[in-house]
Amino acid sequence: MSTTMEATAQTMAQSPIAATTAMSDETLQLRRGTSTDAQICAEICYEAFKAINDRHGFPPDFPAVEVTLEMMSALFTHPETYSVVAERAGQVLGSNFLLEGSAIAGVGPITVAPNIQNVSVGRRLMEAVLDRARQQGFAGVRLVQAAFHNRSLSLYTKLGFDVQEPLANLQGQPLNLNIPGYLVRAATEADLAACSRLCQQVHGFDRAQELRQAIQQGTATVVEHCDRITGYATVIGFFGHAVGATNEDIKALIGAAQTFAGPGFLMPTRNSQLFRWCLEHGLRVVQPMTLMSLGLYNPPQGAFLPSILF
Repeated sequence: MSTTMEATAQTMAQSPIAATTAMSDETLQLRRGTSTDAQICAEICYEAFKAINDRHGFPPDFPAVEVTLEMMSALFTHPETYSVVAERAGQVLGSNFLLEGSAIAGVGPITVAPNIQNVSVGRRLMEAVLDRARQQGFAGVRLVQAAFHNRSLSLYTKLGFDVQEPLANLQGQPLNLNIPGYLVRAATEADLAACSRLCQQVHGFDRAQELRQAIQQGTATVVEHCDRITGYATVIGFFGHAVGATNEDIKALIGAAQTFAGPGFLMPTRNSQLFRWCLEHGLRVVQPMTLMSLGLYNPPQGAFLPSILF
């Protein structure tokens, strides 16, 4: 852990992570989630995202309940994911998650049943995972929110999150192209150390656990330039992240992707050169999104694509 990260972690008790409000509604109960919650939480997640996206004229993030059920089942059983469920009188009202696989924790998805919006359930679910992050001593917490969702932007800002990067969710046909001098191949366990060093150089921390899982699932790729690893991706898609020493590394990873998983991948739009390259190659913007952080945030020293978590 870097000196900056250690200092930030030590001061988290004075940061907004620690400044959560007491639970005032005694009829609303928060508890740890279990695998038995997956079905109802999947239904809530699908309906909640569909409702807000429909209202603003955007396609749903998840095409069917079955897709959200697969995701929820994985989240509730993942050993490095903390889950929290809100319920009242035995009725599940929503859920939230904290990914705990690195020095930075990632939040989401947070969903609340559409028929009980705007009554502070979402705030309570957010406070629960932020309390967990404080207790576990994470150097920072990050999330990605839909830029058109004014309520969530306002809530996260009031809870202490800062806007760090405007993002565009991109989708389209696979590009099937090679960048001369940049070889893309499947990642292996032997690549973990080099990839972790690269992520440390770009972000100030590594995401080795996510990369290891992606390697085991067969989705991870690396790019080699001048006989060394200069970029990697867990998957080019909604739930994957990528890191590169330069834009050319990210271009190579995008160009070699056989598909853009889920709703597509997330592009930091301030990286105009890379964003323009994607548009010129026929990729389209699906929706605007925003990367937000609380606690440690080092401006990236290289190129990157965040996941829907961060």
